[in-house]
Amino acid sequence: MDTMVSSQRLSIRQRLALRGIDGVTLMILPALVFVLAVFVYPFLYGLVLSFQPLDGGPLSNYQKFFSDPYLYNTIWATLRLAVPTTLISVAFAIPIALRVRLMRHQRLLTTILVLPITLGTVLVAEGLLNYLGPQGWFSRTLMLIGVISQPLKLTNNYWGVFVSLIITVFPFTFLLTLSYVTGIDPALERAAATHGANSWQRFRFVMLPLLVPGLAVAFCLTFVQAFSVFPSAVLLGAPSGPTRVISIAASQAAFEEYDDSLASTIAMIMAAVQLFVVVCVLAIRNLFYRGSTAGGKG
Repeated sequence: MDTMVSSQRLSIRQRLALRGIDGVTLMILPALVFVLAVFVYPFLYGLVLSFQPLDGGPLSNYQKFFSDPYLYNTIWATLRLAVPTTLISVAFAIPIALRVRLMRHQRLLTTILVLPITLGTVLVAEGLLNYLGPQGWFSRTLMLIGVISQPLKLTNNYWGVFVSLIITVFPFTFLLTLSYVTGIDPALERAAATHGANSWQRFRFVMLPLLVPGLAVAFCLTFVQAFSVFPSAVLLGAPSGPTRVISIAASQAAFEEYDDSLASTIAMIMAAVQLFVVVCVLAIRNLFYRGSTAGGKG
């Protein structure tokens, strides 16, 4: 009896194996179901809903968005925040990660640098309201030492949101960069130093080509996170002025105008802009590789 059951089980496994289904494939199914339910289905639902406006034809919402400066200017307002934030975060993460990987107390320093992640964007924005406000510690300290004569206006404008984004986004970028840097064999850098390469040459010709794939991914993920800015733009910025980002426009369409179709349209445009930037970054990465390969052959 046991022999018949075991042979039956074996035959089932063989049939599944012949169809390309093994144990590893079956383990992927729960994650696949989760991705379909939480990401793919909402995206497809929003995409279909964007072509079902309250008034007009299927493309009425898209025409409304790109014909209204108050709506389409939110793309530029968001890019003005997301792109500089991403560039600065990546630029600072590289040298700090290169330095931290050589330190003895790497875990302690990493914990200190990533602490803002545990606070959350709302708490950071709320704290910066008191710190960067007209009567906050920052302005009062500068006036006390005589650097300025009147308080700086760093809230309810672009700069407050920008500082908040840097604080909340940089730790994420740093962790990604540090993981890529620590994955590079130190023997490669030591070999270049043995052949007389200085610190800049070691970084330019050894470290940077190896870091480019990771930096491209870090840039894309950081940009997507910064592009979806919402709490700090509301609390620290001017939601009806220079920091009226595209996520605020989508929120107003959904919860103030009760137009779910328009809100879905704005979300689809938001996703399209992010996808465009990501594709451009990956294309630049490929060009870098082609240039490096051509230079090596030459």
